[in-house]
This record gives sequence, structure tokens and C-alpha cells, in this order.
Amino acid sequence: MAIKRFGVSLEEKVLSQLDELVKKHQFPNRSQAIRYLIKEHQIEDQWKENEEVAGTITLLFDHHKRDLSNQSTKIQHDYHHQVLSVQHIHLTHDTCLETVAVKGKASDLTDLADKLIGMKGIKHGRLVMTSLE
Repeated sequence: MAIKRFGVSLEEKVLSQLDELVKKHQFPNRSQAIRYLIKEHQIEDQWKENEEVAGTITLLFDHHKRDLSNQSTKIQHDYHHQVLSVQHIHLTHDTCLETVAVKGKASDLTDLADKLIGMKGIKHGRLVMTSLE
């Protein structure tokens, strides 16, 4: 991939905000921060436009909650075209972490995540989506 150089003019306050972003995310330079911001907006647009995206659904839950694993598996089977894989991790005796790798239309992945995160017994959940590029 060829790199193109160009000049950017920013107000002092905006430049300071860019430098804070570089520091906060430990980017090696401003160019990397700008790439990151562009990609973030591209992914957000793909999500809004219901394009094909990939991502993960992360679930933290109490594995002692009755029938939670069976409910989760049933929901995932309803979305079998979108679910690529599942990883189940035992964090403590009572708490498990599950990551579900997914790919599909943004709206389908949002629906799947909402159903999984909304199950009784889920302590925390989050959907993270990214582009396929």
C-alpha cells in the first residue's frame, strides 16, 4: 500500500486534542491517530448502513444461573449463519466469560447481541463491531 503525504491545518485547540489522543492511545505518531479516527467513522457508517461487518459479543455471567447456557446456545443456533465461534472461559468458580465471534449484517449482529446480553444472569455484555476490510 502506497503512503501519500499531505498537509493538514488545524486550530491550536484541535491540534492539542489530537496530541492528547496520540498520548492516550499510545499511537506512535499523529498519522496513526488520524488513521484510527477515519477507520472509526468508516465502521460507524457501515454499522448505520447495515453493511456486512465482523465482531465479538462478550458476555460475563454467573454460570450457576439456571438454564443460562441452554438459553444462550438456543439463541446462537437461531443465528447460526452469523456465529463463527464461541470461546468459554472460567474466570472464577462462579463467573464465566464468553466471547462469540460473529459476522453478518450489522442489524442482525445487534439483534443477536441484544438477545444474549438481555438474558437473565448476564452481569455485563458488549458488542464490538469492525469492518471486514
